[in-house]
Amino acid sequence: MLRNMSKVCASWGFEALETPVLEYADALGKFLPDEERPNAGVFSLRDDDEQWLALRYDLTAPLARYVAENHDSLPKPFRRYQYGMVFRNEKPDPGRFRQFMQFDVDIVGAPAPMADAELCALAAACMDASGLDLQCSLRVSNRKLLDGLLENIGMDRNTPGFAERRLRIFRAIDKKKRLGLKAVEELLGEGRKDVSGDFTQGAGLKPKDLKKVLDFTGLAPDLDHLENLMKGSSIGEQGVEELREMLDLIQAFKVSEPNVQIDTSIVRGLDYYTGPIFEIDSDARPNGAASDSESDEAPSDFDLARLGSLGGGGRYDGLISRFKGVEIPAAGFSVGVSRLYAALKEQRKLPSFSKKRELDVVILQMDPAGRQEAALMARELRHEKIQGLLWGETEERNISAEVYLGSSGMRAQMRYADRRGARIAIIQGERERKNNEVTIRNMLLGKTLSGEIKDASAWKEGGEAQHTIPRNQLVAEVRKILDPRNK
Repeated sequence: MLRNMSKVCASWGFEALETPVLEYADALGKFLPDEERPNAGVFSLRDDDEQWLALRYDLTAPLARYVAENHDSLPKPFRRYQYGMVFRNEKPDPGRFRQFMQFDVDIVGAPAPMADAELCALAAACMDASGLDLQCSLRVSNRKLLDGLLENIGMDRNTPGFAERRLRIFRAIDKKKRLGLKAVEELLGEGRKDVSGDFTQGAGLKPKDLKKVLDFTGLAPDLDHLENLMKGSSIGEQGVEELREMLDLIQAFKVSEPNVQIDTSIVRGLDYYTGPIFEIDSDARPNGAASDSESDEAPSDFDLARLGSLGGGGRYDGLISRFKGVEIPAAGFSVGVSRLYAALKEQRKLPSFSKKRELDVVILQMDPAGRQEAALMARELRHEKIQGLLWGETEERNISAEVYLGSSGMRAQMRYADRRGARIAIIQGERERKNNEVTIRNMLLGKTLSGEIKDASAWKEGGEAQHTIPRNQLVAEVRKILDPRNK
């Protein structure tokens, strides 16, 4: 899956990049609320200089630090992709983990809307390459629309309690898909009591303002209607125009799946988004529909329809300026690889990794006198290339071989080779060494050996599955068995 998505990104002109797992906490955008620990949400520690370090919680913040440090030497725009583990100090849920893999793609140094449209199209291409057989939707919006909405209900940054009220409004809007418009209306007003009886304080909007926000949140994908709602706000009107241009350009990329639709309820949790935003959703319910159940509880069983967003992203023009001091345009998206993997596993769409192909050869040991020769045989085999399976794909690779480590008898060693999925077992006992020979057994042609091999005489009853050959023919014989080109 990662290989396929990487190939897609490389074919679109993106280059691979690695960034450290551990960063200074302030480089990740997490600042100390007290002297004990950084903000909740990250795993952190202090170094010997009493500076806070933290495990990265995404791949974007480390990229911003990297670009700021290397800006003068990087090509502009800089196009990169990366996958790696990220860490969130929060409660796990189905499809949500404390440690998980992300796949990120970013364009740094290119303004909207062309770069944003390309990233949306590339996200769709990555979903196609992942093998996920599930209807998806690419839901797009623009953070400037939310700023315009606040302007049109008379809120600005100088309004008392602006930050807290803004957060309540955004959180309410963000719950539309999961809980439906009725719940959003309650959260925009006095508040909402969920099925467990817990009460969530609302944003306390006046009826006139609440209607405007609700009209915006429940908006059908109609740019003209959206344009009317944004009249009077310059930043809102700019957001509409950017959204219109981006949709036209996405169509130029011939995106067919996931289906593209406007969804004004997209908020995206991180505050650094400044323009176009989008999400890749595994649930293809019509825009504005709630889930089958308006329960706040997580599903008891894994449910593809409720898996939610498989990824998303947007424009974050102000992030790199924290390091560089000048505004550098940037946009990107992340795919939740662990969540996508869970979906593929549920659909049984993962590549077949046959255990009989993971290990090619096990070289058994019957006595200490043969250790050096066993090591030499393993070395010779590992230097040979065959056409075989590697990570679920057929390609040229080196033969995999290991020497059995231990002093167990024949039966235990054969059981080990069988459980390791070895294709071939090789033995050179005292008699074989004296005659400069080896005995080779094709495990796939042989019997099920777990309870059948008791001694050396039983080994010799393998029939066509095994034979003894001159020692100098070992590599050629193993290649003949493993490599389909030699058959």
